[in-house]
Amino acid sequence: MSENRPELLRGVVHPWHHDIFGHMNVRHYAPFFDDASFFLYTALGIPISWMLEEHGVHIVSAKAETNFIKELKAGDGFVIDGAVKRLGGRSMTFHLRMIHAETGALHATYDLTEVFFDPETRASAPMPEAVRSRLAPHLVG
Repeated sequence: MSENRPELLRGVVHPWHHDIFGHMNVRHYAPFFDDASFFLYTALGIPISWMLEEHGVHIVSAKAETNFIKELKAGDGFVIDGAVKRLGGRSMTFHLRMIHAETGALHATYDLTEVFFDPETRASAPMPEAVRSRLAPHLVG
């Protein structure tokens, strides 16, 4: 994994992840990517607790898109890494990749748009500059 794409999660495909076609069913990708996304904040230096305590905001998921590229089968180990794809005024998009741990083959990608949220007003909020400055070095093309 590169410095701009920290490793977030390692996993293994089990037989119970299989569908009738003999590979990991699409329903099982979501929990792996979702778990990895929680580690992304700390890995990028913006823990959710820090955002809330220091800036009065946290994030909410607004959109998630998974692209299935290559099948995974029981016994396959994988690594999920992540980076920042887009920085907006009130939102950001992360790009996560699921990569075969042995071969390095790309199996799936996950684009997650998160919106900054003020829990007191129950509305979207501007991205704090301190958060932006910590995310900017991890922006990928």
